[in-house]
Amino acid sequence: MSANDTISTKPYLVRAIYEWCTDNGYTPYVAVSVSDQTRVPRAHVRNGEIVLNISALATHRLQITNQDLSFTARFSGVAEDIHVPIAQIAAIYAKETGHGMAFDVPKPLAEGASTSLGKPIGLADVSAPAASPSAGDSGHEPDEPPPTAPTPIGRPALRRVK
Repeated sequence: MSANDTISTKPYLVRAIYEWCTDNGYTPYVAVSVSDQTRVPRAHVRNGEIVLNISALATHRLQITNQDLSFTARFSGVAEDIHVPIAQIAAIYAKETGHGMAFDVPKPLAEGASTSLGKPIGLADVSAPAASPSAGDSGHEPDEPPPTAPTPIGRPALRRVK
């Protein structure tokens, strides 16, 4: 296998963070940059992005392959088949702590729009700001120093991996 044929590390990192979340009793969320190849309920897309709860309680038949993430989930009481190319995953993180990993992704479907992640959706819908990393939680523990750069409101404090 040549260097050009090397499989991306991204799906392995997504699976590892998912497993870490579930092993610690956290709720794994993925932030997705919506494209034409992304199959998600468009009514829940905000500014070209959507945040999905991918916990075992919120999904059915979850699969994270080297090419895509897919599952079935209920949105407003209707079962929907979700398909997200791995390339469109912008971040995976624990809802409770904001800890996880962010990735470089192509621009969202809404060109030039703000990149706010919007409200996470799924079975464990977040309503209390203190419990939601998307409500401005910096994602660091009280005994850790705060991140060097300010975290934009609505985004978990995650580091980009290329």
